[in-house]
Amino acid sequence: MRRLLLAAMLMFAASPGLAERLITQVSQDEVSITSSFAGQTLTLFGSIEPDVGTTAMPTGPYHVIITITGPLQNRIARQKTNQFGIWLNTSQVEFTGFPSFYQVLSDARLADITNPITLAERSIPLLKQPEAAPGESWYDSLAFGPQLVRLMENKGMFKLNESGVTFRSNTFYFGQVALPADAPPGSYLAHTYLFRDGLIVADKSEGFSVRKIGFERFLGQAARQQPLLYGIVCVALALFTGWLGGVVFRR
Repeated sequence: MRRLLLAAMLMFAASPGLAERLITQVSQDEVSITSSFAGQTLTLFGSIEPDVGTTAMPTGPYHVIITITGPLQNRIARQKTNQFGIWLNTSQVEFTGFPSFYQVLSDARLADITNPITLAERSIPLLKQPEAAPGESWYDSLAFGPQLVRLMENKGMFKLNESGVTFRSNTFYFGQVALPADAPPGSYLAHTYLFRDGLIVADKSEGFSVRKIGFERFLGQAARQQPLLYGIVCVALALFTGWLGGVVFRR
């Protein structure tokens, strides 16, 4: 009996594994912003392969969820109220580690892919209540957080597309993400989750960058590194333009 049990254990250990791995890629590693930049669409594609050391071919059926996260930053949400006929900022809340861009692509409804707990553990989709900075009012952060997320959704920076991933075969898929004309510069992360039977069986990350080039990059660096000089030059240019316009139209 012991010999049979030992033989069965050895056969199980020698049997091919069923683990999968993802081979992913982004169509561009870098997106350049110029004065004529009107947005750009990137393609994220990948294939499902057997894990290293296994021989069993992936069978599925599989589901894929891709999250694209832009540069993290501190954002301040302000509330305006009417004070004696003048709209003024009367209260504000700062949120830390807030993504400037966040989109979710999937090949089916999220509820049909996995359970809410798995989605919440990985912030898929982005939580409606971002994390407030230390010292901020708990009550105000509960009120301001969802409104900040709503504003980002209205601007097209936050989006959920449950038909954004397409399978061309059982193991090959692709998705497309549209960067708007005002896409924030910085490093972006595309994270792909592979699901089977509601469980994550593999995941992979790919990065790409969005950066300004040429004169736009010079202006951005000047505004950050020399804000006083940048402001003086802007005021001087505005005054000169106004004077020149007056001279031209006077004639």
